[in-house]
Amino acid sequence: MTLRSDIAADIARRDRAFLAVVALAGPAPSRRPAPVSDRFPTLISSITSQLLATKAANTIHARVIEACGGDVTIDSVLGAGPNALRAAGLSRTKAAAMLDLAAHARDGRLRLDRHGRMSDDEVIAEVTKVHGVGPWTTQMYLMHTLGRRDVWPVGDFGVRYGWSLLHDLDEMITEKELRGRGDTFAGMRSDVAWYCWRAVHFERSSR
Repeated sequence: MTLRSDIAADIARRDRAFLAVVALAGPAPSRRPAPVSDRFPTLISSITSQLLATKAANTIHARVIEACGGDVTIDSVLGAGPNALRAAGLSRTKAAAMLDLAAHARDGRLRLDRHGRMSDDEVIAEVTKVHGVGPWTTQMYLMHTLGRRDVWPVGDFGVRYGWSLLHDLDEMITEKELRGRGDTFAGMRSDVAWYCWRAVHFERSSR
């Protein structure tokens, strides 16, 4: 068995409610840190995605990229300014968050090149100092960009919904309860979140 298969089997062993989705989805994707050059644009993309369905987020983010001249960088975001970002379909809060993120990255308050060597808590503390950037955006960054294996995004709707589906709950699990349930999977909670998302995907595909 590969390492990813071992992790999948371990998740199903710790909680048999995951047996079916693990069998259907297979091993979770490997997690590797993205290059430093990808960190800023992926944070910008996460800001776009806040509280939006995937299709809407993708449409708006394509317009953000266009507003930035086809390349999302610190300079291109600052150069676009609030009006162009708002015209792309962003809310006033999200446009301000992108500009504040760029300002933090420009003046060194946001040390993207050092995030690979910082703990999860240190990254969260630094990134959430940006106006309009909360824990969810930072957790997505930790999971998908920095490749961290033990992130538990209990505020994510898909994770809560997927967990509730897998455990056949009558009502969606609360963030507080889900946080405690994650202790069973310490060290691999990013993969558990991925299986929760896959459970939602399979449930919607079967309709």
